[in-house]
Amino acid sequence: METQKLEGKFRKNITIGSTVEVVQKQHQRSGELTEGIVKRFLTKSPNHPHGIKVQLETGIVGRVKWVL
Repeated sequence: METQKLEGKFRKNITIGSTVEVVQKQHQRSGELTEGIVKRFLTKSPNHPHGIKVQLETGIVGRVKWVL
């Protein structure tokens, strides 16, 4: 069974506790993804063209590319 990935551009796809892949500010050029669990939202709007900004439980801040 293949896991379906949801895009991180829409807040409705993401919940607190979701496992996500984010791009950190310093990795935007390389596109390196970091996996983690959402602790809180930092983007207020319902969508964002570059991904909803979140803070992970590890304290890492990044924009969600994929919801796993």
